[in-house]
Amino acid sequence: MGFFINLTRMWLTRTWKPFVFHDAYDETLPYAQCRKPGLYVHIPFCKRICNFCPYCKVRYEEKTVKKYISALIREIHMVGGQSAEKTEVTSLYFGGGTPALAAEYLGEIIEALRSHFIITEGIGVELHPDNVTPEVLTKLEEAGVTKLSIGIQSFQKKYQDILGRPAVDAEAIREILSQYSFETVSMDFIFALPTQTYADLKADIDTAFLSGANHIAIYPFIDFCFTESTVQALPKKEKRALLDRITDYCIEKGYTRNSIWTFSNAPQAGYSSMTRDYFLGFGCSAATLLKDSFKINTFSIDAYCKRIAEHKLPTSLTIRFTRRQRMIYYLFWTAYSTCVRESDFEQFFGVPLRKMYGFELKLASRLGLMTEQDGVYRMTKKGAFYYHHYENYYTLAYIEKMWGILRKEAFPKSIRL
Repeated sequence: MGFFINLTRMWLTRTWKPFVFHDAYDETLPYAQCRKPGLYVHIPFCKRICNFCPYCKVRYEEKTVKKYISALIREIHMVGGQSAEKTEVTSLYFGGGTPALAAEYLGEIIEALRSHFIITEGIGVELHPDNVTPEVLTKLEEAGVTKLSIGIQSFQKKYQDILGRPAVDAEAIREILSQYSFETVSMDFIFALPTQTYADLKADIDTAFLSGANHIAIYPFIDFCFTESTVQALPKKEKRALLDRITDYCIEKGYTRNSIWTFSNAPQAGYSSMTRDYFLGFGCSAATLLKDSFKINTFSIDAYCKRIAEHKLPTSLTIRFTRRQRMIYYLFWTAYSTCVRESDFEQFFGVPLRKMYGFELKLASRLGLMTEQDGVYRMTKKGAFYYHHYENYYTLAYIEKMWGILRKEAFPKSIRL
């Protein structure tokens, strides 16, 4: 499948050249030219390390947390201080790890960000089910958090056992959440687990909405080679049948499909840090996407803190996009929302979408992967599955390779993808 991924990349970028990331980086980031970027902050601490999770994280230790938060706030001021005026941004998301473990520090972090940025669309934080307590939620509410994402993964014991997760008390979560009025309460689930059926996934979704969620995400299980998980995902045919049936169910219930894997039952509910034209990332492993470049911070907490202490940005790798590479990145992540608008593409790149990818759009329509009306391309159910299927292999071919190297080397010289 790696050959197909590379062939697709070469066709769409119109060049045989791979994506090349170098250790060279900019100390001054030209984000002022980026219209309404999003903000992301990585908090890499967990009480327990889940064996299936590929993200940058370490076990919680108070001394390390304090050192890290101090460096994080310095990075925010280093970047934010590059602009004389406050920059308007869409949203702020805290990911991890388990950001809620640092709930007592989030107010200070948000205050630092607000001194440089105007946040217009809310603040989101990821939580482990254990963090859904009055003490934590009150701290988050007081800090200005408006969106929650709770990593349930499954309410069912058989899948909790497979994933090495503790039991979740849905009724207790419902009771606690009922005391607060967060704009979005999203609950995450993993689908395509071994033997998982439509009834299993439907039960989890129903329980989520009954327990106070107004948004759910059903992320596919991906077996990263550097994790310790021994779980095997469902075969392709069964995975597609499961995704199709659960999509039909959510649509029949009147839920809005916000992206490939997310649905909501309230107009204002939404939770996504990825569907942005630009974003600024702070903390270990956080990525920054600008007009012509993409950078990712070191995965090493010690190396991160050392760089900040030297008053240098903790960038590990940077890619300078060609125009076609930037277009593909834009289309790939915009399509995650299941909708691509010609007018948005032309505004961003100054050239019509059909001029650049007219053949590919016609082919996708012929194959039943999308429909087009008035310059708006929408994925069909078939298209959504194949996007998911391709994204799975893209993740294993590109992201797994990059993260696998960055987990071992704080500042590699280069990576070719």
